[in-house]
Amino acid sequence: MSLLSPKTEKLVKRVTIVSTLAASYFLLTADYGPRPNALDPVKKQILSAQSIVKDYIFGSNTDSHLPKVEDSTKDNP
Repeated sequence: MSLLSPKTEKLVKRVTIVSTLAASYFLLTADYGPRPNALDPVKKQILSAQSIVKDYIFGSNTDSHLPKVEDSTKDNP
């Protein structure tokens, strides 16, 4: 019999899982530093997801990165 309510127990389990994953990720990457390692694909996916969420929430800034091209068919005064 558990001393915690079912909602509290579920929350504790989720927090434990997330903190275990975060701690293991940091421990695995601590020894490598900036050199390439096996976790680079995971890092790329996290950064990709982060940029997708930012674009979704704040809007896409891809137009501001594109160079402006003037129409060459216009007559110059």
